[in-house]
Amino acid sequence: MKSTSSHIQESKSDRVFMFFVYVFLTFVLLVVAIPLLYILSSSISSPQAVVTGKVWLFPVDFTLDGYKAVFRNSQIGIGFMNSFFYTIVGTLINVLLTIMIAYPLARKTFYGRNVFMVMLVITMMFEGGLIPFYLVVKNLHLLDTRWAMILPGALAVFQVIIARTFFQTSIPDELSEAAELDGCSDIRFIISIVLPLSKPVIAVMTLMYAVGHWNAYFDALIFLRSPDLFPLQIILRNILILSSVDPSMMANVDQVQAQQGLRELLKYSLIVVASAPILIIYPFVQRHFVKGVMIGSLKG
Repeated sequence: MKSTSSHIQESKSDRVFMFFVYVFLTFVLLVVAIPLLYILSSSISSPQAVVTGKVWLFPVDFTLDGYKAVFRNSQIGIGFMNSFFYTIVGTLINVLLTIMIAYPLARKTFYGRNVFMVMLVITMMFEGGLIPFYLVVKNLHLLDTRWAMILPGALAVFQVIIARTFFQTSIPDELSEAAELDGCSDIRFIISIVLPLSKPVIAVMTLMYAVGHWNAYFDALIFLRSPDLFPLQIILRNILILSSVDPSMMANVDQVQAQQGLRELLKYSLIVVASAPILIIYPFVQRHFVKGVMIGSLKG
């Protein structure tokens, strides 16, 4: 007896459509992957090969001198520590404030929640500009302090909207009412029930806020003057744009290599080093990230 197949046969038009979809996705993959592969290959190639354009997709004359020079410099170490501080502390404050304001706005029992939501959305459409922003930070005595990198951007309205939508669609009012009948306080309800059920959206907020803090350099460029407070991105900018290389980074590197070649090598090595932490973290939150974005994107 022949078994009947449950597979649905695709029409010719569907197969043609999927073919072009795969072609397009392959093209997008190449557009993204080739520059990344070039940067990685250049970072482990010899300076002469990089300067003369011999490197394309694969390293030429493999060497780790660029990474050795990067980690030998104390300024880059300070930049790493500052970036980790801004990212960790800033992300904690961001997520905490976002949950504190998004959850009440998601509850129907909160009087005036629509008014507060409109006020928040208005801030996304209108802003005073760079000069008033600078004056506010200055009058708060935050210039040239670590808090200048954290407090001015402590809350993102877009993240509040995502979290609010998630709470509305995933935390039913009946659950809150049942907990209230059992004598559960609002704070305990949030900590014991809401937060464990909100791991996807928390992962989304954490990743987005962390990436923003790690890549932030414009605020540091405006508000910071002390080199001891510079994040890693400012140091990367100095090397990439200003071609500023600390002489100590050239110590014990093969003297035959030209200074320009070493600068080019340092640029690619520092790009890889600066991007590595976020690339390492993403796979661990990718599952929650996708789920949180899809749920948080629903209209509440």
